[in-house]
Amino acid sequence: MSSIPWSISEDSYDVNFSVPQVLRLRFTRDCFGADWDQIVPWFRSDTGAARIQIWIDRAVATANTQLLPNLHARLEEHRTHLELVSPIQCIDGGEQAKNDEETVNHIFRSIDRDGLDRRSYIVVVGGGALLDAVGYAAAISHRGIRLIRFPTTTLAQADSGVGVKNAINAFGKKNWKGTFAVPWGVVNDQGLIAHLPDRDFRAGFSEAVKVALLKSPSAFRFLCQHASDIAQRDWTAVMPAIRSSVLMHLHHITHGGDPFEMQEARPLDFGHWSAHKLEQLTQYSLRHGEAVSIGVALDTLYSHLVLGLDRADAMHAVQSLVNLGLPIYDPYLESHEIFDGLEEFRQHLGGRLTLTMLRGVGSAVSVHEVDNQAMEKAVGMLREIHEQALVNQNQSSPSSTSQTH
Repeated sequence: MSSIPWSISEDSYDVNFSVPQVLRLRFTRDCFGADWDQIVPWFRSDTGAARIQIWIDRAVATANTQLLPNLHARLEEHRTHLELVSPIQCIDGGEQAKNDEETVNHIFRSIDRDGLDRRSYIVVVGGGALLDAVGYAAAISHRGIRLIRFPTTTLAQADSGVGVKNAINAFGKKNWKGTFAVPWGVVNDQGLIAHLPDRDFRAGFSEAVKVALLKSPSAFRFLCQHASDIAQRDWTAVMPAIRSSVLMHLHHITHGGDPFEMQEARPLDFGHWSAHKLEQLTQYSLRHGEAVSIGVALDTLYSHLVLGLDRADAMHAVQSLVNLGLPIYDPYLESHEIFDGLEEFRQHLGGRLTLTMLRGVGSAVSVHEVDNQAMEKAVGMLREIHEQALVNQNQSSPSSTSQTH
């Protein structure tokens, strides 16, 4: 037995320690078919078959009619060491899953009913909101049940799927109730995003633009060059964009030194102070990825005006979002309420206000105050770019109807 490495006569002890964690990520093309064997080794038990509970976004199951039969078939193939403790449960996803506390209470009751324990597995197949809601329930129950995520949106595959945050909304505020818990595993499957409507498909790439601006000039150039291809579902551009984005997010979480956000800054929330507020103000008619697109565009232009971000880089960033088919402006940006998002962001962070802005592509900086006049000027610039984009779109396709927010 090793001796205690400090004197027992002292009265003050500040002990640094770390907890080993493994975050497993797999890229597949047919996760509930030919690629299932890549995932099976994750399920293990010391006492017999691994006990599994499965939650699936109802809209995903409806759009992909083969999903449930294929999943049932894979479970049946491995029934000697995989035990489905109750029928697969379909549940409504989208932001409502996080707004209605009854959703998470229903998951809690199901976990208790099925007698899951900390070595059981909860599998969730769905978009970011459902991953959040089910992940929150899994993290709270018994102080943590092993969670395996199958993200079904480009947004979740590019960003939140590998995140360690789990949360639901409360008091009219985004992610007010939440916790940090590392998922047992994450599966980014190309087939699961093949059936997405165009609007949801495009929404995910705002986070790819965000992380590229923060981390990688080369990834940023790729997105600028291929934004229109991505919007048209050119998979030779889509999958490299998703892979690059999620790996940069994963590296930040695992090697950035602050996975549970104990420090002042949250670089990966660039553009999010206004995005979260816009979601609330529009009563979530804006998708999260769309709100992030607006927020990233706004803070990029503000960074140009106040911090010296090169104008060409700033305009390329905004144009890439336009070319991705994403919104860059909403009338609520011009309301005084939008600035309430700064205080809500500060409260969520704790301590003083700390926002991540840009001095250059790949060069982030923390700021602790906002020049409201400069921010309003950035809003005006966005409005003008947005209006010009609509004119250009109508000239190139007079018969098309543009979707605005």
